Amino acid sequence: MVYDNACPPVAAPLLRRYRQYLLLERGFSANTLDAYLRDLDKLLGYYAAEGIDFRRVTLDELHTFVATLMDLGISARSISRILSGVHAFYRFLELEGEVETDPTELLESPQHGEHLPDVLSVGEIDSLIAAIDMEKAEGQRDRAILEMLYSCGLRVSELCGLRLGDLFLEEGFIHVHGKGKKERLVPVSGRATDELTAWFEQRAAITPKRGHEDYVFLSVRRGSALSRITVFHIVKMLCLKTGLRATISPHTFRHSFATHLLEGGANLRAIQEMLGHESINTTQIYMHLDRSHLRQEILEHHPRNLPAQ
Repeated sequence: MVYDNACPPVAAPLLRRYRQYLLLERGFSANTLDAYLRDLDKLLGYYAAEGIDFRRVTLDELHTFVATLMDLGISARSISRILSGVHAFYRFLELEGEVETDPTELLESPQHGEHLPDVLSVGEIDSLIAAIDMEKAEGQRDRAILEMLYSCGLRVSELCGLRLGDLFLEEGFIHVHGKGKKERLVPVSGRATDELTAWFEQRAAITPKRGHEDYVFLSVRRGSALSRITVFHIVKMLCLKTGLRATISPHTFRHSFATHLLEGGANLRAIQEMLGHESINTTQIYMHLDRSHLRQEILEHHPRNLPAQ
């Protein structure tokens, strides 16, 4: 979640100098100045809530911030505007000697307008899952996470918020709590069910932190519910390990889920319901394929539900 709270106190003196820099050296108007500071507040509030020092933020953490904005449905144009302020702020920090290097140097803004998101092939998804080190304590948990992201098209926030009471595996579906307190039922593949079942065998040996007993996915070491940052980190590390493109995030599995369903012939309205989109216009982004092949039964068209060849 992106927080719009006030900037952390540690940043206040620096922000005063930054304001002077924008006003005097960059020659910004009052309106532009206020817009830059409001947008910067989103970044500083976000990292303050995540316990991350903005002076030590990495490119991967900045990618996570961008992906979180996208997950919240922020438009590409708005994200680009926010990132303009972020770029300016870190250039200022570098000039002031507050950071050694500018972490935003390789940070790109999303393209404006409607465009297709990154989509993984089934083979690439299998490669990411195969790269998980099953000798590690969290290996089975991470396999279950990736399968759930891909098989159910979940937002990362929905995955982290899953409770044991939301699972109806014998009936073949899960209860998802989406954005805006909207709820939906999503079919779950047999493969995802198998990975969850194997994870629950290991989860039984973990002592959950008080108040976290009902969360499906826990930290193996702390027993607390997983954060979105942890899931982003899992995906990023697997991408580095397999050599896949760096722009992949947990949200990429959601895009891949929708695109593969459409490629297989699923009905767009059914995909809309599975994704939890309010408007079918939001789902039109996936309609780059032949519409004549759309059909109703969604579970017949996801790769994870097709019989093995």
